[in-house]
Amino acid sequence: MWAGMNTYVNPLRDPQDRRLPRIAGPCVLVIFGVTGDLSRKKLMPAVYDLANRGMLPPGFGLVGFARRDWANQDFAEVVHDAVKENSRTPFREEVWEQLLEGIRFVPGSFDDDAAFERLRETIQELDEARGTGGNHAFYLSIPPSGFETVTSQLRKHGMAERTENNWNRVVIEKPFGHDLESAKELDAVVSSLFEPHEVFRIDHYLGKETVQNILALRFANQLFEPIWNNHYVSHVEITMAEDIGIGGRAGYFDGIGIARDVMQNHLLQLLALAAMEEPTSFEAAQLRTEKKKVLAAAKVPERYDLYTARGQYAAGWQGGKEVIGYLEENGVPDDSHTETFAAIRVDIDNRRWAGVPFYLRTAKRMPRRVTEVALSFKRPPHLPFTATDTEELGTNALVMRIQPDEGVTLRFGAKVPGTQMEIREVSMDFGYGGSFTESSPEAYERLILDVLLGDPPLFPQQEEVELSWKILDPVIEYWASLDEEPEQYESGTWGPQSAHDMLARDGFVWRRP
Repeated sequence: MWAGMNTYVNPLRDPQDRRLPRIAGPCVLVIFGVTGDLSRKKLMPAVYDLANRGMLPPGFGLVGFARRDWANQDFAEVVHDAVKENSRTPFREEVWEQLLEGIRFVPGSFDDDAAFERLRETIQELDEARGTGGNHAFYLSIPPSGFETVTSQLRKHGMAERTENNWNRVVIEKPFGHDLESAKELDAVVSSLFEPHEVFRIDHYLGKETVQNILALRFANQLFEPIWNNHYVSHVEITMAEDIGIGGRAGYFDGIGIARDVMQNHLLQLLALAAMEEPTSFEAAQLRTEKKKVLAAAKVPERYDLYTARGQYAAGWQGGKEVIGYLEENGVPDDSHTETFAAIRVDIDNRRWAGVPFYLRTAKRMPRRVTEVALSFKRPPHLPFTATDTEELGTNALVMRIQPDEGVTLRFGAKVPGTQMEIREVSMDFGYGGSFTESSPEAYERLILDVLLGDPPLFPQQEEVELSWKILDPVIEYWASLDEEPEQYESGTWGPQSAHDMLARDGFVWRRP
């Protein structure tokens, strides 16, 4: 009888059972760099939102580690203010009171042995007081230069020891290195303490509902998959445009550039999701295998002078205001060659996509903020209309809008009402906000919950990171070898002329999002 009871499995814990959402088990989340913008604007509000939605267990602890001389109540006040200002869900006192019981703060620097000893004691106290049972997630919201110091301190003070009954996981934020070599060094540091399945590399774009909807759109519908190939698609554009400059981030951004900051992770991950073959299941291993196949087959054509473009924003008008150029930004050297606009063509050398160029572009100071993946389709082989009937007919396109106006647009030709045959391009639109009563959770909510659950499908593995650098490294090296500075483009415009010329050579023009 006892044996039978021990093999009982709670049906509500079954991933296939949707009666209740999956809830993390008892655990402690330790955030290093807790005083930074990311923590204040995203991480702490996401933790509160999870608690508010009932996704966190009563046995949950939140520990902040930073170089501030704060007591627990000072840190709790910072969390409280961050939550009130930035959380997605309404503030509820009873939820906050429950969270507050598990909030702790440990002051100290990364090389301070005494501080890490206090951290170990704090976690141990939470394990006993909150019943968290030795389950710990360490979130490194810090520059990569601090990873080695922090991981060696965790090892030295015995905070990452694992048994059969507990887990330890580490979360690292992009950028995952600044080139292939540094990415490998970074991985060696992290993997010296944690097993591959315990390392969660966060690319917050992969937590967005609309990014995951790319997979739903493709594989849940018979309508799209048959035309998702080079027989029907002429080219693919993946755009991430921002309407802001670098603000006060010159210290971080200058010398890194937008290609390293955005293209290596966000855009190449979007490319992998849009171009991958159908996985046999949605288990993490299957998804990652298909993404890796695409990235391994992807490369930039060797004529980098023809198939890449870079630029730097100059002074201009943005949203009705006059704005300064990149070189006038505070903290940027007068002779900076850092690009704020990057565009490349990527070819995927496999049967599905041979001959279909993928154009990736990302930039600051664009006319509007938008992220989208757009598949443009070939024209019909024969049109039984006169040239004047179809002079306003563009090409069919399927556009997946990632942000800010999340949804999908299908563009096709339709007859204009009237006695004459005149065909014009029209749009059929699906918007998340109008179709679902539930608002989309923030990307960090989904990703933090997945870390605590140990659910890894949305996190790129080291191999994917290295394959992405192999695609981009030669381009960045080529740009660095050029004597001239990046081409200037006026703020509030869609980038330098060289980017438009790049598509024109292939007979295309950039979509106007």
